[in-house]
Amino acid sequence: MALAAAAVTSARPLCHGDATASQARLRAALTGERFVAYEPTSLKVVNGRITAADPASIRADLTVLREKFDALITYDAVHGAQAIPAIAATLKFRSLIIGVWNPADDAELDAAIEAAHRFPHLVAALALGNEMLFSHRSDPRALAALIARARQRLPDTALSTTEPFHIYYEADSAPLLAQLDFLLVNVHPIFQPWFREANDTTAARFVVNVLGRLEPLACGPILVKETGVPSAPAHEGYSEARQASFYRELRRVLPPSDTRAFAYFAAFDAPWPAVDASPVPGVHPEESHWGLYDAERHPKQAARELQPLSGNP
Repeated sequence: MALAAAAVTSARPLCHGDATASQARLRAALTGERFVAYEPTSLKVVNGRITAADPASIRADLTVLREKFDALITYDAVHGAQAIPAIAATLKFRSLIIGVWNPADDAELDAAIEAAHRFPHLVAALALGNEMLFSHRSDPRALAALIARARQRLPDTALSTTEPFHIYYEADSAPLLAQLDFLLVNVHPIFQPWFREANDTTAARFVVNVLGRLEPLACGPILVKETGVPSAPAHEGYSEARQASFYRELRRVLPPSDTRAFAYFAAFDAPWPAVDASPVPGVHPEESHWGLYDAERHPKQAARELQPLSGNP
């Protein structure tokens, strides 16, 4: 999660070869589809031990989401997530960005690449790593080299990684930026020191301003993977009403285009990320309440305010 900003690097990176074809598929999705960041409700990580997601629960999750969303961003390609592409295809989701939590894990990377080959009309991109630099699990050059190797196996699929926005401002991120077909970025206003006193217009415009600073550094479009306001705890100033209000403002100031768009974060509440998921030490109770739906798949105000998608199955 992004805690602070740093000085912005001054020059656009020397981008790798021609990514026009892979970017075209993604740009169309950014313009015309509604993304949500999704982890299965049956997936749990407690004290570092993983309980894998089961296909029946994934199908139940995606059936609920399909009324309001037609594009998914995932975090993992194994631990039960192997079932997501096939289920998403049967439910007629239009796009899937497959997250690979650990792209240095050959089995996980192989699973994601196999899914991209099997479902070429569904898989719009791969996200190779989630906050790997922020959590000190890799460095920019090593991650850039890994993405370059993956591109040899998937030359026509857009590739990226996910980091908090301020990581991309740093000068040593240039080799990584040059390898990314698009930016998949986390922009969380709630971690800014001014957030408690700010209104939702200010918070939403902060996201837009960050994208404006990132655009000169990017080799392609920008998709905000994580942003938003959790719906609890109330004593921290969070509520369903404020979550919904933030998204109303963000829709107003950041309408989707082929150069920038945002995903709703996240699909469902999960109790375990409060203590197991964050690279920032300590307990973070808000991490359990990011969902637009609760852990029992009931819609919160932000989800209820979204118009159903036309033509959903």
